[in-house]
Amino acid sequence: MTTETQVRIVEARREHAGFIAWTMLTAARSHLDVGMWDLVTGWPEAETLRYLEALCTTERLHFTHYSLYLVAEVDGKPAAALSGYVESENGTHTLIEAMQEVDRKLGRSEAEFAAGWMRAGSIANVNPPHDPANWVVEHVATHPDFRRQGLIDRLLAAIVERGRERGATTADVGVLMGNDRAQAAYEKAGFSVVWEAEDEAFASAYKCPGIRLLRRAV
Repeated sequence: MTTETQVRIVEARREHAGFIAWTMLTAARSHLDVGMWDLVTGWPEAETLRYLEALCTTERLHFTHYSLYLVAEVDGKPAAALSGYVESENGTHTLIEAMQEVDRKLGRSEAEFAAGWMRAGSIANVNPPHDPANWVVEHVATHPDFRRQGLIDRLLAAIVERGRERGATTADVGVLMGNDRAQAAYEKAGFSVVWEAEDEAFASAYKCPGIRLLRRAV
């Protein structure tokens, strides 16, 4: 006898915070060993995940807040996730404020915050340009136990539809150069490369040449 697997795309809830933290860390690392959040905190993985769980549950709304995520649940278990947001509402400026909120909560000093940006800040040199009204897709990841099951295809379709409902006409997603599998998934979903940037400081810190921006109509 076989049991049919149930897949549901749901809006993230507060209890998904631990999984959202894992999604943020995994997506930022992409195909590399170290990602932005590793550099921001300079902490071991367990402590970085604790930081990210606090970050995605701040009072300040921002693009990594759990409420902006969709989660694919397989038989009730979170298996994949991504976020979507309007650039002018929840872009990088809101993230900085949320990070400062977390630092106060966790007792992380201003000096530690500054040191983190010294390590990670070169990402600003290759940060994709989004128009204020653009719908931006961010932090896309699937747990290893559930890969190659089409979950990202379903999540991308759902998050693009959410952008359409918000009145967006285009959707953006960024990918680190060299992550060919992710880029192929986005292209399959109708995105195409419209911009790319390389930077020596970024390459030195992240061991990656740069970032590509992909866009599609919604």
